[in-house]
Amino acid sequence: MIDNLNTNNQIAIFRGEKVRKTIHKQEWWFSILDVIKILTDSPQPKTYWAKMKERDREMSQPFPFWEQLKMIAEDGKMRETDCANTEGVLRVVQSIPSSKAEPFKRWLARVGYERIQEIEDPELATKRTRMLYKLKGYPENWIEKRIRGIVIREELTDEWKNRGAENQKDYEILTAEISKATFGLIPSDYKKLKELKKENLRDHMNDLELILTMLGEKTTTEIHRTRESQGLPKLKDDARAGGQIAGTARKQIERKTGRLIVSRDNFLPNKDKKKLV
Repeated sequence: MIDNLNTNNQIAIFRGEKVRKTIHKQEWWFSILDVIKILTDSPQPKTYWAKMKERDREMSQPFPFWEQLKMIAEDGKMRETDCANTEGVLRVVQSIPSSKAEPFKRWLARVGYERIQEIEDPELATKRTRMLYKLKGYPENWIEKRIRGIVIREELTDEWKNRGAENQKDYEILTAEISKATFGLIPSDYKKLKELKKENLRDHMNDLELILTMLGEKTTTEIHRTRESQGLPKLKDDARAGGQIAGTARKQIERKTGRLIVSRDNFLPNKDKKKLV
């Protein structure tokens, strides 16, 4: 997940290949380019997709089902990506001659059904997330904090949405305010410190880093509600105030323990780590 940006953005796996997906209009929407890359093994899925759209325009049958949604790109940033829901992706699949078409359809049906299940029972999404972290080798006590942090983050982003944050850039600005006041670093600089690239920053935080992140975000949520803040400027003030409370707690812990909380440590496999100096 990439909940430091948008908790709705996730990665699904088909036969070892990644398919970016995001929740839009209460259902899963998938990256069309990722689907085309898997089905065609094309090194240039953008060109393949462009030709598909051009062909359909010539036949007076344009693809009306896709939308541009923000997803994590190869450079780690959120960028507009052509996406379609399950029905739309099936149209793409049907237009591509591929031996992978039928298994991909079955996979797509299963992923869509999981989303229906999660809407009916939100605890299923949490259970699946917990299992994913277990499979990656994270300890149980860390997983509990991480799951709780996701819930707190979703609560905060709901407040932002309802109080005037209009787009992903606004969310990034507000998140940076909390992070800078809490840790003295904005998320992009924090990732550089931990030598992360595409990875989710919070998946590489230790216990205290996660706890202080939760404190800053939960406090910000409560400040929003107390002040009835509306609009980005006021939300920024609240985010800074919430982060400062967490930042004060961080400094007190550091004084008492004699150790810095902001850490270069991460959960990358040893083979992927560079020597830290």
